[in-house]
Amino acid sequence: MTTTAPRTAVPRPNRGLDYDPDQACRHLAAADPVLAEVIGRTGACILRPPWGRSLFDALMRSIVYQQLSGKAADTILSRVVALYAPAPTPEPAALLATDDAVLRSAGLSRNKTAALKDLARHALDGTIPTLAEARALSDDELVDRLTVVRGIGRWTVEMLLIFRLGRPDVLPVDDLGVRKGFQRAYGMRRLPAAVTLTRRAERWRPYRSVASWYLWREAERR
Repeated sequence: MTTTAPRTAVPRPNRGLDYDPDQACRHLAAADPVLAEVIGRTGACILRPPWGRSLFDALMRSIVYQQLSGKAADTILSRVVALYAPAPTPEPAALLATDDAVLRSAGLSRNKTAALKDLARHALDGTIPTLAEARALSDDELVDRLTVVRGIGRWTVEMLLIFRLGRPDVLPVDDLGVRKGFQRAYGMRRLPAAVTLTRRAERWRPYRSVASWYLWREAERR
């Protein structure tokens, strides 16, 4: 579930975020004592989107990484990028013009090759917005636009909204790490149902992205 509030131009003083992470933590700690404990033992939120990566490039990487270990995906991605050297990353037109067999030789599956080609087509026809255009769109508008691409589902767009666009109020309710973190933080015997997580998260608005980040850290805690 994502916010549907209309987008307006805002200052971006927090290294790519649309919000102040310290303010977000204060709000969450005041709104939810259980989450306050998670924040206290985890420390400051260090969520900071990378600079300079286009949505096309970010989505291309997401497709390559799907259902692979980080090491295997890194290897395949490096091979794909090397096909377009000395360019630092493939451009949509160049990727679309590449023979499928060449992409397959880099380690891409048939489905991922088709997904990357579809992504390139949608980038060229304007469906994939620029970063400037994306900042003027609501979360739900971006979900609607980007999920028309083969291989791009709602979860992938939610990750883009949190980690690339720095949106404050995204709740990836179906994410296993978020659900595991919630289960651990709230002492549940089983993973929470989506409705349980969604209801609790109402008190986290408008900073559900930051709450999700802390639940991921809770899930990883030893």
